Amino acid sequence: MRNAAGSLYGLAYGDALGKPTEFQDYATIVAAHGPGGPRQLTGHPALVTDDTQMALAVGEAILAAPAFTARALEPELRRAFAAWAASPDNNRAPGMTCLRACAELAAGKPWQQATQAGSKGCGANMRVTPVGLVPGLSDDQRAGAAQLQAGLTHGHPTGLAASELTAYAVRWLADGLAPGDLLAALRERCDSQRKVYREEWLGDLWQRSGAGSAEEFIAVGWAETAAALDRVATALAAGDFEGDPCLATGEGWIAEEALATALYCYLISPEEPVAVLGRGAASSGDSDSIACLAGAFAGAALGMEAWPAGWERQIEYADRLRRLADAWDRG
Repeated sequence: MRNAAGSLYGLAYGDALGKPTEFQDYATIVAAHGPGGPRQLTGHPALVTDDTQMALAVGEAILAAPAFTARALEPELRRAFAAWAASPDNNRAPGMTCLRACAELAAGKPWQQATQAGSKGCGANMRVTPVGLVPGLSDDQRAGAAQLQAGLTHGHPTGLAASELTAYAVRWLADGLAPGDLLAALRERCDSQRKVYREEWLGDLWQRSGAGSAEEFIAVGWAETAAALDRVATALAAGDFEGDPCLATGEGWIAEEALATALYCYLISPEEPVAVLGRGAASSGDSDSIACLAGAFAGAALGMEAWPAGWERQIEYADRLRRLADAWDRG
């Protein structure tokens, strides 16, 4: 299966379906699309948001880096983020946290000073899927890169932890983990990583937080993300999947809620990928980010075959998505 392609295109498809519903309330979305949400791409091309744009930036920075280390990746991520911020295509309601941090990065500030240290917005993890798809990485490389790409703009420890878990969810599903085992695996990682601060990747970022130690800093992120995963488990166990998913697991504007609500939308029916996208898009919160992450999970598990064939030619940035997918599906 082409799992990298399935995940990357799934991210973009969810983003495109969630783009028009992002700032609508649930009743308005249902009135227009029914309770299943939107399930057809519209437009030629079907436009995406900054979520896909920044995921492409992360992926292309990875391909450009001469090595998979913090020293090699940080300059490429910086260049890619600054180029995105200056692009005329950056007109899709981008988050102010990303814009402020990218301006500081473009000015040459050390990233630990450029980042918005108190922000844990979903911009940290809406773009991390490529880190999960790169084959052959060590645990430290995957976790460190996931946190680094988040930290360049969102310096809060919960943004770091949620980004790492998003990357691992994608990787584990692509490697064949059963969807029913995913939540427990993610929850276990929260516990095992609770005091692991990756200094080689993050440097002195923790010192901007006011925490007493690096371990104290990162533990906050893992605790908040673990609590969000527990809300997913509670919502799934309740078995009542009707209505706005944000009421069960959060609106998705912040990193741990974007992860949680995307997981919830996915795990309700992991074998029905288009339904997963529609459910994510039919949400009262950050619909495009929720749907794009849910699509990344579904596509990682099921491969490119999960999606309607015509969508691959219709989605915006199809050539850039294909380049990344081809690089990693051969890996």
